[in-house]
Amino acid sequence: MSAAVAVVLLSMMSLLSSWVGVALAIRLGDSDRAIAGGIGFSVGIMLLISLLELTPQASVAIGVRPTMTSFALGAGLVWTAHALVPHIHLVEERGVADKALVRSAYLIVLGLILHDIPEGFAMANAYLASPALGALVSVAIALHNIPEEFAMAVPALLTRSKRLLYGAALLSALAEPAGAIVGLVATGFVPGLNAHFMAFAAGAMTFVSLHELLPMARRHGHTLLFAAGLGTSVLVYRALAAVMLGTAF
Repeated sequence: MSAAVAVVLLSMMSLLSSWVGVALAIRLGDSDRAIAGGIGFSVGIMLLISLLELTPQASVAIGVRPTMTSFALGAGLVWTAHALVPHIHLVEERGVADKALVRSAYLIVLGLILHDIPEGFAMANAYLASPALGALVSVAIALHNIPEEFAMAVPALLTRSKRLLYGAALLSALAEPAGAIVGLVATGFVPGLNAHFMAFAAGAMTFVSLHELLPMARRHGHTLLFAAGLGTSVLVYRALAAVMLGTAF
């Protein structure tokens, strides 16, 4: 199987995990407890993958300074996009009029797509660096998508528009395979970009975790559940690394 086919197939896991997140949103509704625990898991798994896998791999390949530059560019690009787009957080959708709610739901979908494209980069370029690392990153991102999609689906669910809800889930799920394809094409032309893309994706995902997901979890309260989700992410990450990379649990 070629690297391109393997990367695309791995990135398609995001489709399944996105639908699982949406299904949970439909079943559980606007549950602060579920969001707090889920976001804790999501934050943990993204920071672990970004800081313990992608960034060190890039640093070995291109050196510390270029890695930090690409890391900062990834974080800076997402920050710029959020500054230019009127991105509205989940907590602000409660109790607003229907028209405003629909507008907010669209904005949240756009924000989620901005998050997902760098995750596609991470999948593709991690696989090109090492198939085992690519598989680890892909599974971790798929698991992370479930609580993230759950949290982001709630505003669309409150609009009572199934078309908006499922359309949003499909677009956000397809953003990761699209990002993976872009990463593959770019590194096909300039192979040296691979390590830069890994660092770029790590910076983008770190920014999203700290700037977007942490404040969202804090506003929903339930600190203990957030901490439990965070702790669970560490256990899941170590188990995945032990199975896929052969590291000690």
